[in-house]
Amino acid sequence: MNKTIWSLLAVILLLVVMVIVSATTGSIKVGGFELIQGLVTGANKKVEVIRDLRLPRIIVALFVGAALAVSGVLLQAVMRSSLADAGVIGISSGAGFVSILMVSLFPSLFFWLPFFAFMGGALACFLVYSFSWKSGLSPIRIILVGIAINAMFTGLGQSFNYRGSYAVTSVNQATTSTFPLKTWSDVEVMLIYGTAGLVLSLLLCSWCNVLALQDKSARNVGLPVARARLLISAVAVLLAAVATAIGGLIAFVGLLVPPIARLLVGSDHKVLIPFSALAGALLILTADTLGRTVLAPAEIPASIIMMVIGGPFLIFLLRKSDRVHGH
Repeated sequence: MNKTIWSLLAVILLLVVMVIVSATTGSIKVGGFELIQGLVTGANKKVEVIRDLRLPRIIVALFVGAALAVSGVLLQAVMRSSLADAGVIGISSGAGFVSILMVSLFPSLFFWLPFFAFMGGALACFLVYSFSWKSGLSPIRIILVGIAINAMFTGLGQSFNYRGSYAVTSVNQATTSTFPLKTWSDVEVMLIYGTAGLVLSLLLCSWCNVLALQDKSARNVGLPVARARLLISAVAVLLAAVATAIGGLIAFVGLLVPPIARLLVGSDHKVLIPFSALAGALLILTADTLGRTVLAPAEIPASIIMMVIGGPFLIFLLRKSDRVHGH
């Protein structure tokens, strides 16, 4: 219990520190006290720029990280595999592709982007789950099928980049993971859909715990297994889709955060989900802050940083999975 409490306190403290660091560093630098004073009084021109440009970026990065991490936790509970991640198994790329397709065909429906992203993510999740099921779910089969689905939707999405229409140019932000020029309207969308998804995930945490059992045992304790998998998957897709629609394609967040969270706070989803949300927010905000400051004025997208970190971690999980299954 002490380890859990200290881990929660540590991630909260690190998150607060990173928010302050991210808000006060960059092309415009201000002190922490100057930032707070400027936000309260509205009399500081530099702080006004930070409020209009940098704060929406920070908030979006926080919610994108939290949404992707919790989405990973939920998918891993449903598929019983630590390799399940929205970016790796194609849910994010499916969300991005359907968004591009629908807005290309119907440019006037651009503001329905989160809904289209959800439909694309749901389609990708259904395909992965269907093709991976063969007398049960194999972690290796999930990742191989997921990589194939991811490649298919990524290729289809990239093919739209050459059409050159304004709608495609605009929606292309949903297929790249850069946070500049995020506005308070993006924050509003992220707050509405992201908060709804996170709250729903907390309401489903008991079902996630029971799904750790075999299906027969879960049914014996009264869990409607098929309905539970469907609802949990829907919430996971919602979180991944809105993160993709607003923040772009970012892989490996749901792969990195949940295993580390389980080591620190255990496997009880009542604690695991909120801790993963905080840790995911910290991870993406840190990646975005490093990306815009290390080589300033040039920027490194957060997705590239996550690929550099997540690729080796995926190899580690695959090797660990092989050892566990005796291959």
